[in-house]
Amino acid sequence: MMIFRYARHSLDIEKLKLFYTRILGLELVGSFEGHNGINGVMLGQKGGSWHLEFTESDHAPAHSFDEEDNLVFYPEDRPAYEQILDRIHQQNIPIVTPRNSYWEAHGLMILDPDRFRVVISADRIHSE
Repeated sequence: MMIFRYARHSLDIEKLKLFYTRILGLELVGSFEGHNGINGVMLGQKGGSWHLEFTESDHAPAHSFDEEDNLVFYPEDRPAYEQILDRIHQQNIPIVTPRNSYWEAHGLMILDPDRFRVVISADRIHSE
């Protein structure tokens, strides 16, 4: 088995940490401070085989992304999906229209605090 980490530099990891834990329900699985002037947080599910790493430092990020660069999350069941949708609506997070209509037909798209696109997909949820 392979472990996967997606790492991205940011101007404000605290906003990202709050977004991904409060809205998507991810957990803080690790953090570090002062590693060569870089601070970071790792978010995912404890014991999982993947996580997101967000870092910040004195150097501003230089991202280049477009409308097809998406983080896609597949909640495990309908109640988990509905809980995420409820939190999105409670926090008044706007839904954005994806370029790829597949994501609109199979879930919804929002922007994280760094304005990266995040898809919450119901595609793998089977009707109960």
